[in-house]
Amino acid sequence: MSVALFTLGGTIAMAGHTVDGVRRLTGADLTAAVPGLADLGRPIDVQDVEAVASANLTLAKMLDVVDAASKAISNGATGIVVTQGTDTLEETAFVVDQVWPHSHPFVLTGAMRNPTLAGHDGPANLLAAARVACSPAARDLGALVVLNDEIHAARWVRKTHSTSTATFASPNAGSIGQVVEGQVRILTRPARQDGVPGRAEPADLDATRVALYTVTLDDDGLLLDGLADTHQGLVVAAYGVGHVPSALAPVLGALAERIPVVLTSRTGGGSVLRHTYKSVGSESDLLGRGLIDGGFLDPYKARVLLRLLLATGEGHDEIIAAFAQHH
Repeated sequence: MSVALFTLGGTIAMAGHTVDGVRRLTGADLTAAVPGLADLGRPIDVQDVEAVASANLTLAKMLDVVDAASKAISNGATGIVVTQGTDTLEETAFVVDQVWPHSHPFVLTGAMRNPTLAGHDGPANLLAAARVACSPAARDLGALVVLNDEIHAARWVRKTHSTSTATFASPNAGSIGQVVEGQVRILTRPARQDGVPGRAEPADLDATRVALYTVTLDDDGLLLDGLADTHQGLVVAAYGVGHVPSALAPVLGALAERIPVVLTSRTGGGSVLRHTYKSVGSESDLLGRGLIDGGFLDPYKARVLLRLLLATGEGHDEIIAAFAQHH
């Protein structure tokens, strides 16, 4: 049984610049640079998918990768590893987590330092990811993010620093495991959640626009004008526990009558509340106006989930139920 490796470019594969752009390593190049990979006892089946910066990845592309990974599992692979850029890793991992139907580990990894730099972290991260992908202990955990010898659940992980090799963290839960002396140690096993039913087709994704609106000081809400005419959903990254300026409350309430509007916190950790504050623009006021409680989901993951739900034709009640899993 093999580990299926899918490569998508990113810092982990950057090998300097050429006259025409960036020279990128293939999957064979990446695996050849990893000491100890041959000691796994399982072959690495490499599939070079696309060499792009992760800023150019799309939901449709990640769903194609999931389909290819499912075929690899059907052909006998024991687990999946995807290498990509870290800029969108927290979002792509959550996409995978919502649609991965197998018990086999699906591990995403990358690097913060490219191979031309001293102390580049790609080989260590790839080795750790491969170890997790073939570990029986990592089964039934959905999509996982593995960097810096830490194992994170896709639903909680975030990129928290622009340059640090320890950038990936899970503020609300911490890592669920570690790779210690080459051994995969799962410290806690969160129950898998119901994913998004059905398959979002490219045309449906293209037709589904979900806006992300971050509330800021002295916000006049002008950017929200006409949004329901151009978008099928909205995620609000509100202050603190779910607050907005009072003038925005009726605007968001009116939008919620036309499209799903999900309330999240812009803070990066913690949940929005439900009934602690009562003033106009508070969390209880906004939920009373029809906004959907995003719970512990950060705004970026909430946008991914809402877009997938809308693209697969889920109704309002089903959308509420899907977000309720994150309360």
